[in-house]
Amino acid sequence: MSFVDAHDFPVGLVLRVLGIPESTYHHWRARRVSPSRHELDDAGLLEQIVKVRGAHEFAATYGSPRVWLELRRQGVRIGRKRVERIMREHGYRGAHLRRGWKHGSTRQDPTHTAAPDLVDRQFSADAPNQLWVADLTPLVTGEGVPWLASVRDAFANRILGWATDPRATTELVLTALNHGLRSREVRAGELIHHSDKRAQYAAIRFTQRLLDAGVAPSTGSAGDSYDNALAENLWSTIKVELVYWPGTTFATRLEAEHALLRYIDGCYNPRRIQPGLSGLSPDEYEETHYRDHHR
Repeated sequence: MSFVDAHDFPVGLVLRVLGIPESTYHHWRARRVSPSRHELDDAGLLEQIVKVRGAHEFAATYGSPRVWLELRRQGVRIGRKRVERIMREHGYRGAHLRRGWKHGSTRQDPTHTAAPDLVDRQFSADAPNQLWVADLTPLVTGEGVPWLASVRDAFANRILGWATDPRATTELVLTALNHGLRSREVRAGELIHHSDKRAQYAAIRFTQRLLDAGVAPSTGSAGDSYDNALAENLWSTIKVELVYWPGTTFATRLEAEHALLRYIDGCYNPRRIQPGLSGLSPDEYEETHYRDHHR
């Protein structure tokens, strides 16, 4: 309809050429001059949606489910389908996986004896420090590949420790583990640490560090992402929201590390709300747990 008004041709002629009834055109113009109450409400909701998606550096990754949750946190009572419709009509989409991306494969050292699988794909916990999952993955920069290792608590999906290094070494996964252990009060015999069968996690130094801390090591089968699904899910989230969806490229490993710092410590843990956590962020979910259990 805007095309008709944007040209000096006779309206009737343009409408006939385009096959648009004149009644449809005049109804559209009338709605532009005097929008309905519903349209005015939609316009107000659109402003709130745009505000939510502009709240911080990574908020533009929010799709309609997360935008809806954030609006509810702000006291806005609105249906999820309505948020989805308004975003779709105005071209707003959440971060999504581009075609052609595949996970890397796990390389197992046949000389190492891996720990048994104590988790059996049950990635849930009733409290913090019952189950941690760990993994490592490569990123891409202009000066080469930095490897990222992380440790994640299954209770609130909180990232407890992470580290990067140009090489995928045992020292790298130990660094991420030690960050996690220093941030928590782990009681001997209460925590399971689960990973895949990569050689770094089966190394004697790594296994001994777990045993010294009173942590039970657990590993899934080699080459099966479902056996370490919670850790794999984290890589998908980070790469989609930080790298692939916005099309970010890093010139150096240090630049990539700074971006990870902003994303993990500045957004993911404290601010990124999750439907599975009752619409709370990992930090908020844990804080609620501790508050409810210390009354």
